[in-house]
Amino acid sequence: INMKKFYIILLIILLVSAINIFFSRNRMAHNNISDMFKDDQPVSENITSQDRNEIQLDNIFSDFGSPLEKASERVIKKPFGIYVTPANSPLQPEKFQGYHTGTDFEIFPEELNIDIPVKAVCSGKLLLKKYAGGYGGVAVESCELENNPITVIYGHLKLSSILLKEEDAVNIGDTIGILGNGNSVETDGERKHLHLGFRKGKIVDIRGYASSEYDLSSWLDPCNYVCSN
Repeated sequence: INMKKFYIILLIILLVSAINIFFSRNRMAHNNISDMFKDDQPVSENITSQDRNEIQLDNIFSDFGSPLEKASERVIKKPFGIYVTPANSPLQPEKFQGYHTGTDFEIFPEELNIDIPVKAVCSGKLLLKKYAGGYGGVAVESCELENNPITVIYGHLKLSSILLKEEDAVNIGDTIGILGNGNSVETDGERKHLHLGFRKGKIVDIRGYASSEYDLSSWLDPCNYVCSN
């Protein structure tokens, strides 16, 4: 009887061992097959965080265009975020004070007496066009940046040159208007240049200066999106 029990126990042990070996080999085969297809995984699963950031940045830039040709070469006086006072301003005389909410794009000397068209930097809808103190003619467009709403402010335009009507659709590259003549009512006495502002959200706010850094955080640096184009 003891021998029978011994053989039964031995048989059970052998069966369990055989079952374990069988499933172990199946797991190994499955893993080997998975390894064979690693190279076929989507590229996004294998890229580094830096690559992903660069791809994301490329996608952002592809949705925006430059308002003027050679945009990066024009930012020489008042970039985004500069704190301006009548005492320290790079332009004199200065009548404003605060953190610059936009980026100023200057004209080249040969552009002083010719019409300079300003292009839409993104696709959206015209929200506003009017005369405003400190700007002369100003237009505001609604756009999206990374699926979030922003408003784009185009300042110092000749108001009569803005042919679009409020609520009209705007496509990237469309002409918004032309720059107003310097030191005239078209620019409210300012030099001939473009003030471009990007404000987060849907609220239309055309202020050219913010009173604090906290207030400035409602705006974005346009040059991050249009100066490389």
